[in-house]
Amino acid sequence: MEKGKQHIFDSLRKKFVVLTPEEWVRQNFIQYLIKEKKYPETLMVVEKQIIVNNKQQRFDLLIYLRSGQPHLIAEFKAPNVKITQETFDQVVRYNMALRVERVVVSNGLQHFACEIDYVKNSFKYLKEIPVFSERCKVDGQGFS
Repeated sequence: MEKGKQHIFDSLRKKFVVLTPEEWVRQNFIQYLIKEKKYPETLMVVEKQIIVNNKQQRFDLLIYLRSGQPHLIAEFKAPNVKITQETFDQVVRYNMALRVERVVVSNGLQHFACEIDYVKNSFKYLKEIPVFSERCKVDGQGFS
């Protein structure tokens, strides 16, 4: 507790951060990705600034492949914030600069994930986030 605010240790940023409702969602989702979906912590970046349409933006979470290619971007909202088209538009704007394969939006209660196919210029919603793999492609049979 510092200045009347609760803090939580962010293992990616290696520091304590204020525990807001959005931060609670981010920290729990990151642990889910690490422990359940086997995403390497070393390939994750939190709250990094990027330039989109000549404006500074800050994404919530970006996960790279070992090759250095951006792979998954996630946007987190507080549990009381409804996930809307505006939320998706926000993460899609970030993705214009990154061109990731997977996009995730979560408020801790609802989670949406989609996979983008740049060759076919299409996307599809995923039933769940696949386990991390350098292959990083979904087969027709579902997820492993």
